[in-house]
Amino acid sequence: MLSLRIVVVGGGAAGFFGAIACAKANPHAHVTLLEASRHPLAKVLISGGGRCNVTHACFEADRLVQNYPRGGKALLGAFTRFQAQDTVAWFATRGVHLKTEADGRMFPITNNSETIVECLIKAAATAGIELRLGTPVSSVKQPAKNQFELVLKSGETLKCDRLLLATGNSLGGYKIAQEFGHHIEPPVPSLFTFNIVDEKLRALAGVSVDPVQLRLSIDGKPQLEQTGPLLITHWGMSGPAVLKLSAWGARVLHDSHYQTTLLINWLPHLQQEQVRQKILDVKAEWGKRPIALHRGVDLPHRLWQYIITRIDITADDRWAEISNKKLNQLVRELTQGEYAITGKGVFKEEFVTCGGVNLKEVNFKTMESRLVPGLYFAGEILDIDGITGGFNFQSAWTTAYLAGNAMGSSEQ
Repeated sequence: MLSLRIVVVGGGAAGFFGAIACAKANPHAHVTLLEASRHPLAKVLISGGGRCNVTHACFEADRLVQNYPRGGKALLGAFTRFQAQDTVAWFATRGVHLKTEADGRMFPITNNSETIVECLIKAAATAGIELRLGTPVSSVKQPAKNQFELVLKSGETLKCDRLLLATGNSLGGYKIAQEFGHHIEPPVPSLFTFNIVDEKLRALAGVSVDPVQLRLSIDGKPQLEQTGPLLITHWGMSGPAVLKLSAWGARVLHDSHYQTTLLINWLPHLQQEQVRQKILDVKAEWGKRPIALHRGVDLPHRLWQYIITRIDITADDRWAEISNKKLNQLVRELTQGEYAITGKGVFKEEFVTCGGVNLKEVNFKTMESRLVPGLYFAGEILDIDGITGGFNFQSAWTTAYLAGNAMGSSEQ
């Protein structure tokens, strides 16, 4: 009896994890892992600033899915079978222990992504997986039921019974999926910072405020909202609140060509009338003092000085001189200041996209295609993306684990 032949295309986190899960589920299967470049797990190596944010300390499926702008509903059942706690245990049994930081992100205790890379490569070798680097795939055909034929760029042909596409957001992976009849949701960037052309704002680079409330205004209507830390940068704005907003607003921001209005409430813990009262109190108490030096609200001093210049209050203006009209402008600037987004930046060296294989075309119990038996998907090739914090890796581990176990099953 011939052993089951499995080919995994893509030597990233999902590809390795899926191949390892498959080999463990079926030790008699012949598992081949193809990576187009000479460097496997390259994205793992640079992730988390070189520390690798493996997952997030969120161990309840219904809470975990809330961190996925796209794919959360499909992942709910998947996370009941393999979630963050299982990821932690998987690495621990292989001698790699993770630590949890204050914000819930989990990293190897070595603080070095090479620890994760070495673990995956060693686990693949131990499982007997044939790893082939520098082996790009040109095309895939299905000459017969339950059989695939891969043509490599070198001209070599490989045949297999089951095929896992774990090619990330590469056009090559999308092309293969499309040729098998799958619909690709157009890939657009997610997780990025905002460019804002304002030299006075950029001069505040390094100033952070936690929390702020951010809202996107699309076509003049407020849409999407996030609250959290914000960091002013030399190109505009970053920080967790901005990154989360960019993820949830990935499509509307793309459609608006990254030209829209950001509304900022610098004091989200206060009602607008409470902000107004604080301003009136400081006006009453410090009437003869310069507005620039006596702010009355809990904001960094440099930021306060910048905010008042936006409504033409000078360094010499006194509180007693401020008119009701100007006071209303100040309250509005503090609670719903308008900032013009002129483009998007990037988030470190990491590049996350929303878009990919339509999720309705995939069985999330097995990650098998609903259109083509024997074809499986895992990782970023799917229309799944999470916010920053280890969530994108977790969806890769989960989908790959489920795909690997299903592929390794001896049942046809």
